[in-house]
Amino acid sequence: MDLSMSPEDEKFRKEVVAFFDDKLPDALKQNMKDGLSVPRDIMAPWHRSLYEKGWAAPNWPKEHGGTGWTATQKHIFNEEFANANAPRLQAFGISMVGPVIYTFGNDAQKAQHLPGILSGDVWWCQGYSEPGSGSDLASLRTAAVRDGDDYVVNGHKIWTTNAHMADWIFCLVRTKPEGKPQEGISFLLIDMKTPGIEVRPIISLDDQHHLNEVFFTDVRVPAANRVGEENKGWTYAKFLLVNERTGIAGVPESKKRVERLKAIAGKEQDGGGDTLASDPDFRRKLAEVEIKLTSLEYANLRILSDMAKGEAAGQASSILKVVGTEVQQRLTELAVEAVAYYAGPSHRLDILGQTNEEPVGPEHSIMPMSDYMYLRASSIYGGSNEIQRNVIAKGVLGL
Repeated sequence: MDLSMSPEDEKFRKEVVAFFDDKLPDALKQNMKDGLSVPRDIMAPWHRSLYEKGWAAPNWPKEHGGTGWTATQKHIFNEEFANANAPRLQAFGISMVGPVIYTFGNDAQKAQHLPGILSGDVWWCQGYSEPGSGSDLASLRTAAVRDGDDYVVNGHKIWTTNAHMADWIFCLVRTKPEGKPQEGISFLLIDMKTPGIEVRPIISLDDQHHLNEVFFTDVRVPAANRVGEENKGWTYAKFLLVNERTGIAGVPESKKRVERLKAIAGKEQDGGGDTLASDPDFRRKLAEVEIKLTSLEYANLRILSDMAKGEAAGQASSILKVVGTEVQQRLTELAVEAVAYYAGPSHRLDILGQTNEEPVGPEHSIMPMSDYMYLRASSIYGGSNEIQRNVIAKGVLGL
């Protein structure tokens, strides 16, 4: 892996920076700087700008709308994305179901779905977890029974991010109840407007609405919406999860969090009247997480470089997932520690932009507790870290 910056790479970096300066709205920059969620109507023009530039899906093959960039260029793009406080595009389409469709889908499915994913006109959500079937995903019970040219789907999905805003859901369903659990699962693409689908909100620990339950009652789904072979969905699900776990590492975003944390530490005082930035204990804790983040960054780059050569990330993506989420959680813990008692008051209305009152504490105290609460789930979603350690032990270490 060669990460030295050639003159062409430096020229590319300048092009990326100039694009963000020109196309990223100031309102979105401030929104991300303040840690606010980005509604779909505000995100859509930004996605469209990236799409028109040809930069919406850097990791896709060029023949399907990808960029054809080198690993170094992707690294530069991701760094500048975070530096610009730009919101990430909706991952369920670009990073998850899109690669499944262009890898395993038929020509009709590619023609129907890939353009809308690339342009951002169609939003997706993920129908994987169920009550009692999270890390043990193969135990899922949502059933799809073949009836002529349709499947009739009945069941219940949970923790479905953005289901209340999504147009489509990619769903794991059981099409064969007998035999080994992994061998009876199929991968369906379902229009969220189909009769029989009900979405109920789940308010998470950060007091916001990201998550949902999705209920399927006699939902008729055309068999043409099945990706790949019947009962082979577990293969496609594992492929998707590798892509998801590689992205979950979130290295550029964590580096940005480190910068923000250092800025906060330069303003907040320790118990002795000095700033936290000069406190040896706080500096040690921040240095420890920075070292871990640097190691993660180079592990991530090695895997991306291998993927650019056509090699599969495989179980190594589990390492990125475990370490990446640990770093994210540790940084939110330190941010809460830094703002101290100002982290306690509820800042929900400040976060949502629904109040004209001054916040209880300084501006930088608004987000730390919300981030801390939300990212408690990061070591669970995408496959819990405990399960990922088993995957690493078996698939990477050969234990």
